[in-house]
Amino acid sequence: MPRPMMSGEDIESETRLHDSLSKIRHVIIVMSGKGGVGKSTVSSNLAQALSLKGYQTGLMDIDITGPNIPKMFRIEDEKLYANDDRKLIPISVPPSLSIMSMGFLLPERDSPVMWRGPMKASAIRQFIEDVEWGELDYLIVDMPPGTGDEAMSIVQLIPKADGAVIVTTPQDVALLDCRKSIAFAAQTKLPVLGLVENMSGFVCPHCGELTEIFGSGGGERTAESLNIQFLGRVPLEPGVVTSGDSGMPVVVSEPESRSAAAFNAIVDNIIRTAEKR
Repeated sequence: MPRPMMSGEDIESETRLHDSLSKIRHVIIVMSGKGGVGKSTVSSNLAQALSLKGYQTGLMDIDITGPNIPKMFRIEDEKLYANDDRKLIPISVPPSLSIMSMGFLLPERDSPVMWRGPMKASAIRQFIEDVEWGELDYLIVDMPPGTGDEAMSIVQLIPKADGAVIVTTPQDVALLDCRKSIAFAAQTKLPVLGLVENMSGFVCPHCGELTEIFGSGGGERTAESLNIQFLGRVPLEPGVVTSGDSGMPVVVSEPESRSAAAFNAIVDNIIRTAEKR
């Protein structure tokens, strides 16, 4: 059956989408099978670490109903402006990070977004084609948890993404949902760059001892059993929590911490993997 002819508006939209994507070298999609595993914390620290390493980086927060990224960078009061081409200018964070989030478009911080699937898909498309990302080395896409509307939309809009980084915690219940994200990636032909085990032990701020309050090693064993790369584990430190609340990722606020070292090592693994593709 022949495809229906595209209208002039559709053609213009496809052109804008293609033009935006053509300026982005690598797209990394950060996913989790369930909420509460620290996916946005991982996304923000990966994006900031890439920026600190000299890469022009974008961070796109497509958790439409729960945008947390602006808070994590203390930019939730920033307003968006359009350029002469009617494209929105993302919010800039030093040294070379550009951020776009639904949080910038809400009338109030507590305003709910009560949208069904088609509206979410339209917003995600606009986040790509109607935002002036410019020339980027990396675009980090912070997904909402699960494999619903937003995940399907981003895979369809960016079919040539480098791949997904799956975030989990060591508990069996989180690993069960993590496997669903990996299965989603396989069914949609989205490459999996690797798995990150977050909250992998608690580091005592007084003595530095690591206590495995959630267990440890489950992520690595899951990655091995599914034949995907294990990117690394990030311990739970008080600094990670306070950095998220204060608006400064731990790779900036506590660069000598174990968590910052872990994020930098994970970024190095992602860079090596992406550059080979």
